[in-house]
Amino acid sequence: MRLLHTSDWHLGRTLHGVDLLDHQAASLDHLVDVARSEQVDAVVVAGDVYDRAIPPVEAVTLLSETLARLAEHTTVVVTSGNHDSATRLGFGAALMRERVRLRTRVASLAEPVVVGDVLVYGLPYLDPDVCRAELADVAPDGTRTLLARSHQAVTAAAMTRVRADVGSRRGGARPRVVVAAHAFVVGGRASESERDIRVGGVDHVPADVFAGADYVALGHLHGPQVVHGPAGTVLRYSGSPLAYSFSEQHQTKSSVLVDLSGDQPVTTLVPAPVPRRLVDVTGTLEDLLGAAGEPHVDDWARVTVTDVTRPADLFRRVRQRFAHALVVQHRPERPDEAAPRPVLVTSAADPVQVAADFVAHVTGVAPTAAERRALRDAHEHVAAAERSA
Repeated sequence: MRLLHTSDWHLGRTLHGVDLLDHQAASLDHLVDVARSEQVDAVVVAGDVYDRAIPPVEAVTLLSETLARLAEHTTVVVTSGNHDSATRLGFGAALMRERVRLRTRVASLAEPVVVGDVLVYGLPYLDPDVCRAELADVAPDGTRTLLARSHQAVTAAAMTRVRADVGSRRGGARPRVVVAAHAFVVGGRASESERDIRVGGVDHVPADVFAGADYVALGHLHGPQVVHGPAGTVLRYSGSPLAYSFSEQHQTKSSVLVDLSGDQPVTTLVPAPVPRRLVDVTGTLEDLLGAAGEPHVDDWARVTVTDVTRPADLFRRVRQRFAHALVVQHRPERPDEAAPRPVLVTSAADPVQVAADFVAHVTGVAPTAAERRALRDAHEHVAAAERSA
């Protein structure tokens, strides 16, 4: 029994204003190829299929086409993440073909998709504020006591339902249990591009909440990684198929092949294609326009120019050299001892000096006499306008 675990497609997302849909389509082409060539029994998508609740039409079309292609070769189990609208993603779930199973409703989280001798439970993203009543136990008199307002409480309640369903099915050999969940599990390493899901100041779920599962297909964190969990349970994030921030530039994007044939799940990372690398390029403008910048002219680059004074026409000159530069910034290098120290600014401070200090902080050099005169003229002009108002 083999599964292919993926998550965090974020269809419709942009990167510093650049449309990524063509690159996302290429990554999904690769995923379909892997599902076909590896003859997997199921593909599990652990949330954040879309990047926002109301995705662009092109993203919806891409998802529709991808699910149809995957269903030609395997069963597909899709759950909703915190970026998705569970209602919109799950629309028409009852009408889907047998090999496309959407799990976006809390009420059906303990209804597994049966794939051979494996039970696949898809947990939609569980927002504590939304789910703490629905997942609460019902007393004999029909009353409900709200769960604690935390991700741990609602996820634990969901897993209690899953374990109860597994227990009710035991009649022969113990079934293998796979849980797809979209959560921030304790021990995971975050990137800059995941949306904050804290509720009450807490966003983590302890790994032992998932005890009883053989494999937990996690979504939400964009870096592929294993999380230490309870004995007998393998927890892994597949990560996103593309890098969605410069903090992810050193991650190896992938999907996860999961072999459930033995006593313990065996996982293998399948590297995803890299349409264009993300890199940081730093140096003086002369160096970057010369040999130092040559290896990165086709990359998505964050370019940091370190000249002491800001070069003239900086943005245009950088973009001529690096056609795919996403960020261009000027940050002069300073010796550590020359780094400016925080200064308390009070109402008694000279406004012109405050402005001069800001110029020095941004450019790395103190303003010239002419620049100081311009700052003072500007201040006196504003002050005169305020007096006459």
